[in-house]
Amino acid sequence: MGRIRYASDVGAPVEVAFTYADNAQFVPEWMAGVTRFTPSGDQDCGLGATYHAAVRLGPWRTTLDCEITEYRRNAVLAYTLRGRLSGTLRLRFDPLGYGRAALTSEAEYAAPRGLLARLCGGLVDAAVRTALRRTESQLRREIEEFHGTDLVGRIA
Repeated sequence: MGRIRYASDVGAPVEVAFTYADNAQFVPEWMAGVTRFTPSGDQDCGLGATYHAAVRLGPWRTTLDCEITEYRRNAVLAYTLRGRLSGTLRLRFDPLGYGRAALTSEAEYAAPRGLLARLCGGLVDAAVRTALRRTESQLRREIEEFHGTDLVGRIA
């Protein structure tokens, strides 16, 4: 199992950052490769909520199932992807004071299997590292933009 982690600070309080990341309608705006993210069950947020995610990585397109497998309000949110691509994106939010939050993004993913997959293991690691870095920086920008609008009061 591979694991990659990035941390950064966000120009918004923890409550605002978590509220944005927890809203399923915003996921395609910040999660790398996700073009559509729709609830697949009765529950649309919180622990156990499930979604269908349409993913596009270059010319390759697929649909994955996603579930929120860890949820602590204003602290931790984990999206677990299942399908041809599988892994977990865990977001942790910590207060820094003065209206700022620390965002830690961690990806855990299944290591490639088989001889050919092992030879390409470095490419998989590089692709996951790039996707996580892109996801983390886009999420940070989107949270800061969200915090600067009047949407905060309407969605929170």
